[in-house]
Amino acid sequence: MNDSEIVELYWERSENAIAETSKKYSRYCYYISYNILHNNEDANECVNDTYLRAWNAIPPRRPDCLSSFLGKITRNLSLDRYKQYAAEKRGLGQTELVLSELEDCISGTSDIEQRIDEMVLVENINKFLVALPKINRIVFVRRYWYLSTTKEIAEQYKMSESKVKSMLFRTRNELKKHFEKGGIIL
Repeated sequence: MNDSEIVELYWERSENAIAETSKKYSRYCYYISYNILHNNEDANECVNDTYLRAWNAIPPRRPDCLSSFLGKITRNLSLDRYKQYAAEKRGLGQTELVLSELEDCISGTSDIEQRIDEMVLVENINKFLVALPKINRIVFVRRYWYLSTTKEIAEQYKMSESKVKSMLFRTRNELKKHFEKGGIIL
């Protein structure tokens, strides 16, 4: 079933919408959640919560890209759960490491929504990503959206782990310069 048909099921309030969503996107959502939480039970719970959030959001929203819509919900739910368990040092430190790597570019405080309009930030990040060479963009998104380890990225794209780390370091610095050039101070 294609995405527009699945979204239509949500609009019709058919319970098949969740079954079809699960059939098509459960592995994708699980991958996102597990990379943040490193816990099967919590990842599965976040995936199930994703379906509930999608059910409550569609309608009134009609997502243009269902996979991105679900991925964002899953990621946000997983990050919220991670924050709840951070005191217990869960997640093998990977999530904390990824967020700390981006700390120089993007502030981790809750004040970010108050200091800059989210749409301007998203637009600038998208402009930055589009201008990157394809492999740099893929590596950056794998690391900072999907929270893949540098080892996983290196293995998948047949490069050394040190090359991946170096590429990410340079890309973060370029992102920081891009923000500064655009007058965005975080």
